Amino acid sequence: MGDPAGDTIIAIGANLPGADGAAPLASCRAAAAALDGVCGLSLVATSSWWETAPEPPAPESPWYVNGAARLRGEADPAGLLAALQAIENAAGRVRPYPNAPRTLDLDIIAMGRLVRAGPDPVIPHPRAHLRRFVLVPLAELWPGWTHPVSGLTVRAILDSLPPAPMRAAGEA
Repeated sequence: MGDPAGDTIIAIGANLPGADGAAPLASCRAAAAALDGVCGLSLVATSSWWETAPEPPAPESPWYVNGAARLRGEADPAGLLAALQAIENAAGRVRPYPNAPRTLDLDIIAMGRLVRAGPDPVIPHPRAHLRRFVLVPLAELWPGWTHPVSGLTVRAILDSLPPAPMRAAGEA
């Protein structure tokens, strides 16, 4: 089934109801299910779901639901990005401005040890190492993951980050 060190991590998030009116958590779960088979990749696991404050802080923006999926197999990065954007578009994603609230956000965080500066997608994700809401789910799925550029483990990166508001999805 392939080398697990070559697995792909996709971050999943939403903070607005989907095009079908689904709550963000339902949209995230549906997106995770939709990843199985995309570009020939197989869904290996999904993380827990987390509610997180918007980054950068935006008082008018609802909290996000965030998680991640681990996929196995080989895929073309540009083809995978196009497939993820098609899933986002089907969920009603619009991009009025950077960091706008969204019905669904799917980001390629890593594709094994691949380092790609461009064209899009840049891999590993250029800001993943700064985002607790990406790294906590990643650490659940792949505790031994190391950043392909810095060589740091996911635990070391998390330990270097400041605290950020996060709670298990569904907690008050």
